[in-house]
Amino acid sequence: MTDTAEQSFGDFPIHPDIVAALADHGITHPFPIQAMTLPVALGRHDIIGQAKTGTGKTLGFGIPLLQGVVSPRDPEWADFTHAGKPQALAVAPTRELAVQVAADLERAGKRRGIRVLTIYGGRAFEPQIDALQRGVEVVVGTPGRLIDLAKQGHLDLSRARTVVLDEADEMLDLGFLPDVEKILAMTPPNRHTMLFSATMPGAVVALARRYMTQPTHIRAMSESEGDTSQTVKAISQFVYRAHAMDKTEMLARILQARGRGLTIIFSRTKRTAAKVADDLTERGFAAAPLHGDLGQGAREQALRAFRSGKVDVLVATDVAARGIDVENVTHVINYQCPEDEKTYVHRIGRTGRAGNTGVAVTFVDWDDLHRWTLINKALDLGIPEPEETYSSSEHLYEELDIPREAKGRLPKAQQTRAGLAAETLEDLGETGKSAGRGQSHGRGRDSGGRDNGGRGGQSGRGERSARGTDRTTDEGPSRPRRNRSRRRTRGGQGSPENA
Repeated sequence: MTDTAEQSFGDFPIHPDIVAALADHGITHPFPIQAMTLPVALGRHDIIGQAKTGTGKTLGFGIPLLQGVVSPRDPEWADFTHAGKPQALAVAPTRELAVQVAADLERAGKRRGIRVLTIYGGRAFEPQIDALQRGVEVVVGTPGRLIDLAKQGHLDLSRARTVVLDEADEMLDLGFLPDVEKILAMTPPNRHTMLFSATMPGAVVALARRYMTQPTHIRAMSESEGDTSQTVKAISQFVYRAHAMDKTEMLARILQARGRGLTIIFSRTKRTAAKVADDLTERGFAAAPLHGDLGQGAREQALRAFRSGKVDVLVATDVAARGIDVENVTHVINYQCPEDEKTYVHRIGRTGRAGNTGVAVTFVDWDDLHRWTLINKALDLGIPEPEETYSSSEHLYEELDIPREAKGRLPKAQQTRAGLAAETLEDLGETGKSAGRGQSHGRGRDSGGRDNGGRGGQSGRGERSARGTDRTTDEGPSRPRRNRSRRRTRGGQGSPENA
């Protein structure tokens, strides 16, 4: 076979319009996972692809998915008896990943006129139902909303000849596998199935054995990385023992490092993400929060602003950031120590993608030293005792290439980005959520996981699961305090407002 570096998409038996659509966006040569997947998948053989986010796997399954679709511009369309019914389905664990996958599929299928619909919770049902009634060829969605629309009779998956399960291990973590099985039962038994997952826990393997036919296992992990320790060698990792009262000062200096581009800061709680974003904005940085107390419109506003460069700092919780794939992220900063080694790998993997290099910085509080010890041991990072570091420490400036004149505020002359307010906040007709920026902690119940409100935002299974899957990001105490206060002012009546 031709060397991967010399191969182009035109070397594969791919529809010329798909090749041309990719070329329109400067995509001509496949990544390794794509070169390995395409020959098998284009032959409609079932595939288990083991690859992490950022390796190019979307086109690895997206091109074969689009290849098998009959589009309105094809000669066969006139005699196609199932016109308008979904012919292909991609299932993703989070809204953000579903949106990204759909965008990639739309680009690749544009010249063929393939209609792609994204279905997920948090948005109004009506636009999604209207689109299904008009007809689509490809549906990309999260499990909760897919099941809702199917049960209501609006989504017919009986003609979905191709099914993709993306980031299956994340769906397992979020408790989605039973929903995935329900969805698979709605599709034809002779479908072409492709499953992608960074790791292969037992439940995912069992799912593959049950619902796939003699799948080919394709593994594309770089640098002989293990399943739970995919710490890319292109990422320079720094770990500092930081004082809680000095973290924001340290952040302000790190964000002035030479060569810094887009930066993601991770926190464990929604409240911390909101506060850090506000603090950085006050210090002159173009920062935006991304957490579960934000409505879907505000979350998409933040992501658009980040991708377009209107803001260059995104402060996110782990669950809200699941599945996000943004190009040209140069720095990842763990403002709070990750829960475990898997979370650490997921966080720092947002940088150093597609051949680029990146920097990962982790702050470890005194209280988190035991947690860091376990992470360091599991990943064999060789940093058992992080160095005590302050915003004035000489080694901080030297290791991260921070100019000596950098202080706790961004100089006015460097405040050149438009900021979050410059990005339009769309009215999505959101269900069960505040469409605004979610300033009131505790009112927004969506923690960013478990389909992110996939049950249409109703107080059902989705919300319960969100609390269960991301306990550290829910600010639980605030709601009971307000309830108790209301009962006292009602003279002991205790009649809740929302009863």
